[in-house]
Amino acid sequence: MVSPAELHTELLLSKFLADHGTRILDAAEELFAGGGYEATPTARIAELAGVPKGLVFHYFPRKIDVLVSLVDERTVVIEEEVEAVPGDAAGALSRLARRLPLHASPAMRRILFREADTHLSVRERLGRLNTEIIRRARFALELALPGGRGDAARLEAAAATFAAVLLYQESICLLTGHHIDPDAVAELIAGALR
Repeated sequence: MVSPAELHTELLLSKFLADHGTRILDAAEELFAGGGYEATPTARIAELAGVPKGLVFHYFPRKIDVLVSLVDERTVVIEEEVEAVPGDAAGALSRLARRLPLHASPAMRRILFREADTHLSVRERLGRLNTEIIRRARFALELALPGGRGDAARLEAAAATFAAVLLYQESICLLTGHHIDPDAVAELIAGALR
């Protein structure tokens, strides 16, 4: 039987290790977003995280494991119910954009798009995110446009367009300085489906 003191020590150690893993990923996110994966040495990640380099390799045996864990853990789409009012396609898409639980910071989105060209696991994750957002946008449009107002191909194109705006808006803003308003895009798409 484990004593209360041993259990307490085990819990503290677990929290200590989890904190270090989070700090390593936080540092990697900042550095990969700023200079890219290839330009970021593991020693710099350890330095920014405030941990010994060996601890980075304890959590992530290879540098690519840091990138893969970062992408998997920080680009999560959580299942939530889609809200739609019949006849209000723009509202359905706007609500989806506000409620879409795409937990990826602007830095993570930069990492996704920068590293997707050279890392298959990142490209696959970006593809899964895109597919999930398209699925939700199409479902919201189907609920908002009952009775077939818009054939399947048009709904798919509308959903894909909206997904692209949601995924790429941070990159577009970073590159051009122009912020894209998802509500305005929702209005444009709804108008095209009328």
